[in-house]
Amino acid sequence: MKKSFVNYNDPLFTVMLLCEKPDDAIGVIKNSNCTGADAYGWQVELMKREYQTPETFKRLFNEMNGRPCYVTNYRFGQNTGKTDEELAEGLLTLADCGATLCDVMGDLYCRHPEEMTDNEEAIKKQMDLIDKLHAKGAEVIMSCHIRKFTPAERVLEIALEQKRRGADVIKIVTGADTMEQQIENLRITDLLKRELGAPFLFLSVGECSLHRRLGINLGCCMCLCVYQHDKLSAAVQPLLSTMKTLRDCIDL
Repeated sequence: MKKSFVNYNDPLFTVMLLCEKPDDAIGVIKNSNCTGADAYGWQVELMKREYQTPETFKRLFNEMNGRPCYVTNYRFGQNTGKTDEELAEGLLTLADCGATLCDVMGDLYCRHPEEMTDNEEAIKKQMDLIDKLHAKGAEVIMSCHIRKFTPAERVLEIALEQKRRGADVIKIVTGADTMEQQIENLRITDLLKRELGAPFLFLSVGECSLHRRLGINLGCCMCLCVYQHDKLSAAVQPLLSTMKTLRDCIDL
């Protein structure tokens, strides 16, 4: 079966590649290949522009030894100053080079505070881009980084709209600064599992980290983790070794 983020038996341990140079990324890949990585998540916007080439893309995908790769091409980092049209073209190039799952921002072509545009012209352009990515054999994840606690009704509304636009995988990042909010996010995760009818990744940032660690037990299709913490990695993302221990010790 073709590598995929959609056709899977268990949630995928997805090791994030947050590197400025290809050799650094390859080092992480080689170590993670040997320590239980199921897939990779490459934040291409963090790699220096001179390395954002088809040759580099193909080289890194080849090092993954058949594991699927999720790619982002966000507006920050080395992509600062690029137009949304340039970011979209970058995703198409990544798909041509072997990316499995391409991240289309929910406010691509028209910025929005919740990173989920309601501009009809932008939505049409997003759907056209998703069609082009699918035509290249890539899967699509649509991402929405709200970064603050969001009620269940709004989370489900955004998720269903991402699905309507053609996303294969739904990604929403909210927040949790209290235990009450964190517990509610765990409930929302279960709600998405029951109501959405599509693979999803629901995460939260803030003071409470339990949600990221238990999400795969409640319905999330993958866990974004890191091989080790360094200057570019997000402290909120758990270690691959930690998540393997949690998976083996918690049976829900």
